[in-house]
This record gives sequence, structure tokens and C-alpha cells, in this order.
Amino acid sequence: MDVFSALQTAVSGLKAQAFSLDNISGNIANSATTGFKRIDTSFVDLVTEQDSAKRQVAGSVAAQSRATNTVQGALTATDTSTNMALNGDGFFVVQAKTGSTGTTPTFSGDLYTRRGDFSVNADGYLVNGAGAYLSGQTLNPASQAVTGTGPIQISNAILPAKATTALTYSANLPKSPKTTNSTSATGSGLLGTFADGSDARVLSGSGTATVSAANAQSFVDSSIAGPSLTTYTAAGEAVTVQARWAKVAEANAAGTTPDTWNLFYADTTSSTGTDTSWKNVGTAFAFNASGQLTATGATQTTIPDLSVNGTVVGNVALNFGSGGLTQYASVNGTSTTNALTQDGYASGTLNSLAVGDDGTIKGTYSNGTTRTLANVGIVRFNNADGLKAEASGNYAQTAESGTALTGLNGTLVVGSNVESSNTDIAAEFSKMIVTQQAYSANTRVMTTAQTMISDLLNVIR
Repeated sequence: MDVFSALQTAVSGLKAQAFSLDNISGNIANSATTGFKRIDTSFVDLVTEQDSAKRQVAGSVAAQSRATNTVQGALTATDTSTNMALNGDGFFVVQAKTGSTGTTPTFSGDLYTRRGDFSVNADGYLVNGAGAYLSGQTLNPASQAVTGTGPIQISNAILPAKATTALTYSANLPKSPKTTNSTSATGSGLLGTFADGSDARVLSGSGTATVSAANAQSFVDSSIAGPSLTTYTAAGEAVTVQARWAKVAEANAAGTTPDTWNLFYADTTSSTGTDTSWKNVGTAFAFNASGQLTATGATQTTIPDLSVNGTVVGNVALNFGSGGLTQYASVNGTSTTNALTQDGYASGTLNSLAVGDDGTIKGTYSNGTTRTLANVGIVRFNNADGLKAEASGNYAQTAESGTALTGLNGTLVVGSNVESSNTDIAAEFSKMIVTQQAYSANTRVMTTAQTMISDLLNVIR
């Protein structure tokens, strides 16, 4: 090692510090870039071959980049519901638009990014601020089936109406119902046969029965209010169903007859009530002394040909689940509804979008229905720092990064947020000062080496 080698070493130091300054300048320039990951610099000493440990020298230096793809940036809230940030490991799967075939755009292969400032463009695609198209699974709003994999396209099509096919209902019926008849001098509170001899009761098993408009008042006086809800036809027409419970039999001392209830709904209604008729659902709900249904394992029944005022809904499953219907004593003598839902809805238009922490994009429609419209594509890598940086904040898979692994694995997707750059301006300024000092010191080494060489040449003269 001599003065000429020292000069070369100083040159390598200048190159290394210049390389570091290049990374620092890039980090500072992108300190406000959404999803940017800073590039740090690692220095590696290069030692020339020596014949003895006592003749070792420091040698020259080389600089290389060190990625920080796994270092989380701060999350910043935004006013755009389709903006999203990853809180944890992983990358959004995106594609770049390469052209179009007619009116259909064409796209590149998969790229990966942490830039999540996605918004819906004019064609319904989710595109981030750098022009990358978010990829994933697009779902049919009505059937919830996957319709395609690739760039996600949000449809503004009207959500078709869905007919009500099932009701979920759970309630407690009072052991002793308080009806108009039960509080009269002669009434028992039970529904019996009517004055005209007709009988609307189903005392065991199943059957069919109706209450005519002429017997409506007598029926109401011998029953208690049940559930009321809106159902829908296949065309989305709203049908309000008003139901009542009537106790049709009371348990006897011998135990041969259980407490039995029937459920009725108004199939013809009027504002005055004089033309209202009621239809028996057709099932005898029998309860034992413990207040449980005697039909072991019974969890549902069917309301056949549900229709109100001539508007047909159709066969509707009445699901009450295990233990959903009970008969316990009640001070008020009224039924208590614990759950009441139905699966139909009218048609609706898309009102808003929201991103779930599991990466689902849900749409809320004007009919109040929320449907899953897409599943965001998110992947992980065993060595995320091995990805190759591309333009616009995108990364490409390499042999060093390994293959893409699907799934969140504990990562959360945060909607209405974006991930900021992980550049720390204060830290970059500190590194810049150190780099400047090291660069200046290397120039002093070069100046000294040059002076020594000049002195040597003067000796020769």
C-alpha cells in the first residue's frame, strides 16, 4: 500500500459518499410521496490481498443500497372512502394500463405497491395517484359470486330486487295471555270456535284455516299482537305483514294436551278493520311445562303462499332456531320479540363505498342493503426487501424476494387512510451532515496524497 493506493482509496470514498448523498436526496425529495419507502445506504470495506497480518491496511470502500420495504409509514386519515392503507406487512396487487382493445382496457402483469390512495375513475376502476389499477376479485352484488379476477371495477348498475324467502324470528309467548276476552267476565283468553260455527284453529300438527272478516273482531279479542315487518315480492314491491298469536289450547292436568299456539297474519287489510281477514300459518306450536317446544329439534316452519291484499310474496321459511320460541310467564301477558329479520329487499342504487379491515369493499345501496363488491388483492413476501423498485412506487417480484404469498396474516386494511412515506427528515439531515463531512475528509486525503506525490516528483528533479 502506497500513496497512490491511498489516492485510489480516497476516490472510492468520494464515490461511496456521493452514492449515499444520492439516496439521501431521493429520500428527502419523496418525503411527502404516499407509500414511499426510503433507501438507506450500507458501506462495505474492500481489503486488498496482504501477505501478513502486520501489513493489513484499511482498504477502500463500496456503497450499496438497503431497502426499507418492511418499515411501516405513518397512517394518515383522508376524506376518500376508497383510500386504504396496510397496517402491517404486505403489498397491494396492482396492474398498469398498457392500452385498450376497443373500449376494453388492457393491463400489464402484477406489480406490488404500498401506495393506497385509490379512487374510482370514470370507468369504475380503482386507480391510485400514480396511475396503478388495484387488482383483486370483483363480485356480483346480487349473488355475491366472484365474476372476475384482475383490476377491480365497481359497477353502478341497479341492485335487482330480491323476494323475501326467509324470516328469522324468535320470541317469548306468555303463559297466560292477556286478551280482551281474558279480562271479560266470561272470556278464557283462548281462541275457540266462532259464533257462526267456523274454526280457524290448528290444534296439532299442521293444517289450513282462515278467519273471515265477519269473525275478525272476535279473533282480535282472543289473540295478542305478534310481529310486524315489511317483506318484498320478486319485483321489489313492499308488503307489510301484520301477525297475531292466539293460544288455542291449554295444558290439562292429565298431560294429554299441551299448551298450544297458532300464528296468524292479516291476508286482507282495510283502514277500518271491518274487511280484514286473517290466515293461519298452519302450524300448531305446542309447549311443555318447561316452556319449550315439544317438537324436539324443530327450528323452522313454512308460511305457504304468503300474500297480503292480493300481492303474492310466495312460500316463506319461518326460522326460529333452537330455543327461539318459548312460553314463559309474562307479567304483561304479551309476546316479546327478540329477533325479527327477513332476507328480501327492493331494488337500489349505489350510494357509498367502504373498505373493511379484511380487504373487502362493500357498497351501501339506497334500499339500505350493504353488499360486498370486491376483495382487494393483498400479498406478502418472505423477503420484501428483495423486491425490485419500479417507477411510480411499484415493485416487481425477484428471485431474492421469493414468490408472492396471498393472505393478510394479521395485517389490517385501514379504509379512508393512506400510508405516508417512512422518510424521517430529521434523520436524513443528520445523515447528510455525516456524509458531507466524510466527503470533505476524502477530498483532504486526495489533496494530501497529491502534495506527497508532488514532493516525490520534486525529489527526482
